[in-house]
Amino acid sequence: MISTAEPTPLLAVEALTRRFGGLVAVDGVSLAVRQGEIFGLLGPNGAGKTTLFNLISGITRPSGGSVHWKGVAITGAPSHRVAALGMARTFQNLRLFSSLSCLDNVRVGLHRHSRQPKLRALLGTRTFRQREEALRQQALDLLESVGIAELAERSSASLSYGQRRRLEIARALAGRPELLLLDEPAAGMNTTEKGELTELIRWIRREHGLTVLIIEHHVPLMMELCDRLAVLNFGRRIALGTPRQVRHDPAVIEAYLGSANQPAAARTEAGVPGSGLTGQGPAREEGR
Repeated sequence: MISTAEPTPLLAVEALTRRFGGLVAVDGVSLAVRQGEIFGLLGPNGAGKTTLFNLISGITRPSGGSVHWKGVAITGAPSHRVAALGMARTFQNLRLFSSLSCLDNVRVGLHRHSRQPKLRALLGTRTFRQREEALRQQALDLLESVGIAELAERSSASLSYGQRRRLEIARALAGRPELLLLDEPAAGMNTTEKGELTELIRWIRREHGLTVLIIEHHVPLMMELCDRLAVLNFGRRIALGTPRQVRHDPAVIEAYLGSANQPAAARTEAGVPGSGLTGQGPAREEGR
């Protein structure tokens, strides 16, 4: 008999909750991210998106609920253990080493794969030098993959905002993750840069065989990029589905516009039809 059950998701959270005193930042959120998909998290400011990322990546311990990685519970695991399992992330506020070159920022991300006996390093053996050169080339290849290889020797502090975003993605890829968590990677980018970022994320998924979980406020980008979306509001999940399903969900429209019963003129000004959630290009179907 052939099983029709869905395969175990790469990442699953069940009734995940985080309280900060009397504030419930994440309130019983459940979702599952499938291997190989680009899964988006949408929601107004303060909806709990970054807190959910922090719970998943081990930066913050949950007050309740569970996190599973490939079917194994990792709830409350520290961030270094979560990273070792195969997750890497970028941050809403850039966390680069401003005094280091772009190349060295990426090499920092390779630290899990660069350990060598101390004696080799002290003696500068041939094996040590060969290994260091191999790591340098890996770092250059990653910078090339995000389109900033020509900036390898420049200080990260001298880059434009969009270039620093790309550098942070390259450093995250250095950890050789299976799941890449991107927290507002398009923040501060212009329209052209956002289009380039969309293509970069697709390329990363295809060439590195990664699954991507992304937070982003630019709704058209998310509607065009993501296979599925979850929408949060006041810490709760209010919608889950394909971009087509989400853009027409009354709860999502109300979260972004305030009331589904607003006058037509007000709704048009806010970006409807589609409540500013129409995206660009044709609607995406389930499984695409």
